[in-house]
Amino acid sequence: MNFLLLLSRMTGWIVAALLGIACVVLTVRVLADRAHRKQQGLFGAWPITRIRLHELDPVFTAGAFGPTVATEVAFIGRGPMMVPGGTSDAEAWVLAVLAKGADCLFEFGTCTGKTAYLWGRNAPENSAIATITLAPSQQHEYVKGPNDTDEDTKFALNESAFDAFLYTGTPTANRVQQLYGDSKQFDETPFLGWADLVFVDGSHAQSYVESDSTKAMRIVKPGGLVLWHDYAGPGHAPGVFAALNALANTVPLRHVDGTTFVMWRRPA
Repeated sequence: MNFLLLLSRMTGWIVAALLGIACVVLTVRVLADRAHRKQQGLFGAWPITRIRLHELDPVFTAGAFGPTVATEVAFIGRGPMMVPGGTSDAEAWVLAVLAKGADCLFEFGTCTGKTAYLWGRNAPENSAIATITLAPSQQHEYVKGPNDTDEDTKFALNESAFDAFLYTGTPTANRVQQLYGDSKQFDETPFLGWADLVFVDGSHAQSYVESDSTKAMRIVKPGGLVLWHDYAGPGHAPGVFAALNALANTVPLRHVDGTTFVMWRRPA
């Protein structure tokens, strides 16, 4: 009888413990989902201060009906399709709108060439676009840093698999200067103070984000804008998250609410 009573109590304890563990797991999942939706950490905000979209550029100030006709662009969305290295439709729209006021545009990480194409379709008629990527035949030039993850390296090489792009064979191609090579070895000197808009979306490995960021901030002209992609927390692109959080200690970076963009405008 005592044995059965003890067994019953032990069973109750085990059930209670399992229920407790299940509650903890469920709570963590709910908090993680909430944090993801709110673009913050599990227990608080990410280090880089957030701003609203209209603070990035006044052109995004909403009217009575939402976005105004000033933000109308030529556009290709991706809808439900998964594409290599793709920005979201909202982010691609932001890049296309910003191109309308940019004469010179520079991109780290061509990938499929969609951003270059959207820039060419929406930037002023005499604008110039430069974009850099590793050619498939140059993948051996990629140099992994000591803090870079294998996953970031794999993604970078997978996105350097193109030698023809979305803009290829279109009128936009006439305005695109396609650069090939490892961005760490890229000499940005000819582009110093050249660009109104720079987009950093190459390798997400920490060493590359650090190198590309330094060059981007030299390429952008006074008053111009640098945008980084994929600031989405330590679980998404840890190299981007670590590099930009460190950079924010010395440069006033801002995270654009509702996107994975981080921005910096060079003082005029």
